[in-house]
Amino acid sequence: MAVMTNIVLDQGTTFNMTVNLTNDDLSAKDLTYYTVTSQMRKSYDATTATSFTTAKVDATGVVTLSLTATETAAVKAGRYVYDVEIASSTETLRVLEGLVTVTPNVTRA
Repeated sequence: MAVMTNIVLDQGTTFNMTVNLTNDDLSAKDLTYYTVTSQMRKSYDATTATSFTTAKVDATGVVTLSLTATETAAVKAGRYVYDVEIASSTETLRVLEGLVTVTPNVTRA
């Protein structure tokens, strides 16, 4: 079951978020054989998505999600849904999900 975590993303700024994934016994999830993907969409059935850049630290269960300032500037202010999935050759798990609130920026280059 995925953990629910909401995100506030400031439009036009760099975004970084670190997630620590654990097993049921609270030990770090070994991500050696997993890939990590994450997207946000305006709604669950929207055809367009913004993909987060993902990185992982294999044995420690640490996953980072990031977007550049240029990428966040391209996202319209509003509310979105997102999730984070990890996949191996034998399973796919949704580990995190929630809402993304994109706040508009005033300062522009």
